[in-house]
Amino acid sequence: MSKFKALPGFRDFYPDDFAVRAHIVGTWREVARRYGFQEYDGPPLEPLELYVEKSGPEIVQQLYNFTDKGGREVAMRPEMTPTLARMAGARAGGIPKPIKWFSVPQLFRYERQQRGRLREHFQLNLDILGEEGVAADAELLAAAVDMLRAFGLTAADFVARVSDRRLLRALLLHAGTPEDQLTLVYNIVDKLEREGRERLIARLTGEAGLTEEAAGAVVDIFRHRELDAVREAYGADPEVAAELARMAECFAMLEAMGLRDYVRFDLTIVRGLAYYTGIVFELFDTRGELRAICGGGRYDDLLKRVGGTDLPALGFGMGDVVLRELLADRGLLPETARRVDFYVIAVTEAERSAALSLVHGLRDAGHSVEYGFRVQGVGKQMKAASALGAARVAVLGADEVAAGVANVKTMETGEERRVPVEELLRP
Repeated sequence: MSKFKALPGFRDFYPDDFAVRAHIVGTWREVARRYGFQEYDGPPLEPLELYVEKSGPEIVQQLYNFTDKGGREVAMRPEMTPTLARMAGARAGGIPKPIKWFSVPQLFRYERQQRGRLREHFQLNLDILGEEGVAADAELLAAAVDMLRAFGLTAADFVARVSDRRLLRALLLHAGTPEDQLTLVYNIVDKLEREGRERLIARLTGEAGLTEEAAGAVVDIFRHRELDAVREAYGADPEVAAELARMAECFAMLEAMGLRDYVRFDLTIVRGLAYYTGIVFELFDTRGELRAICGGGRYDDLLKRVGGTDLPALGFGMGDVVLRELLADRGLLPETARRVDFYVIAVTEAERSAALSLVHGLRDAGHSVEYGFRVQGVGKQMKAASALGAARVAVLGADEVAAGVANVKTMETGEERRVPVEELLRP
């Protein structure tokens, strides 16, 4: 047994595990292709300042960072958006808009491990740059929903909970929140589901300096679970009414796509990060057993601050760890048992050369092929073929080689027939 183990929070991908990962990433790529997104990538090591500029100095405690041999302060990438902002800033002027890019980076964060959270994971990042209209928000949400639908998940398995930072801003101002306290209030109400009404009111008065009346009015906003309820309660405020109309337009587009059953209006989705500026969303399993599967939204000001390019932008991230947990819970993980198209058997050493020729010819024709490195009895080779999940076994004995045929057995049915080698090698 090896004396070395993987570091805490990091994974070894044995073939079965890698097959699941490949299935997840392959499905992400296929849906991104359907939506017209182009794949990109960047370096796993970036200047530490890039992440501090985006998230503030407190982010450093969550990073794998160090001073490199050139004396530069660097970090393993914990997310992809800063890299995207840097890359877009370098070339956005010459790229037609909107820019629709996606990536599947491996990300690293020094965090406490728990179910659905490790210290490394693979994450789908899907972003749209250069489009400020609500149609882009609907497109992004539709793509997130379709990513999960492509794995066989349905509206009974997950829901996209959707809010809007602009709408929430208008509602908080209406409730009496001072504008200079909005960011702090966002962070406090983001804990609504975990902390409850009384605790939130105490924090809003104690930390944000709101009056008891204003704090109560802020918490009361989140009692409303439908757009119509918010409209009835606050729609007389022109700013609130304008933002409600934007949200209603987004939902109407999703309904036209046939996806309305997958999305739910939910003001408790705040996405506490300060850089979000518009529609935000998170996807959750309907049983409430897992962390968020996916999260994102509009961040119109971030590219200018980080990449120097003033472009509206929106995007989401979907990690492989929580998604794998969900697929396992729903019995939707792919079959990972080994499979090959052909197993080629040489009856004796005399047929070895003909068997190798057939093996390589079948591979050139596009088939997956295995064979025994040592010639053994046909019975042992048949057992090896079965263990490898071979669909067909091609047996070459002296008579078959002389006749230019192979005796081919279909393993599932047991049917055997002599097939000309020339026929087997047709693409």
